[in-house]
Amino acid sequence: MIDPWWPLAAVATIQIADGILSLKPEPFIADCLEGVRFPRRLWWMLPPIKFSAAAGLVAGIWLEPLAVLTAAALVAYFVVAAVMHVRARDFRRHLYVNCLGMLAVSVATLAWLLAG
Repeated sequence: MIDPWWPLAAVATIQIADGILSLKPEPFIADCLEGVRFPRRLWWMLPPIKFSAAAGLVAGIWLEPLAVLTAAALVAYFVVAAVMHVRARDFRRHLYVNCLGMLAVSVATLAWLLAG
């Protein structure tokens, strides 16, 4: 078991909340997706991706390789999101607060796992 376990649980909680907010999605999420021109027909994929990430992090508390894999996948997800913002020239709050903030959290989580 990974000790301390709470960093993984914290990031998993964020992913669950983000997944819930993406179900409809909330207006600020829809605005972000439209800003990067993410096709509306694919929006349905985001909640399952986010819930899967949360599940991988929680299971990773007991299976460290799964925690590392999930954290690396989150880093990749947010790198792709950042590239989408840059390509769309969408330099609003969504890029800095949501995308780059979660990229930093994901990188920190992965670095912590790899250092442990």
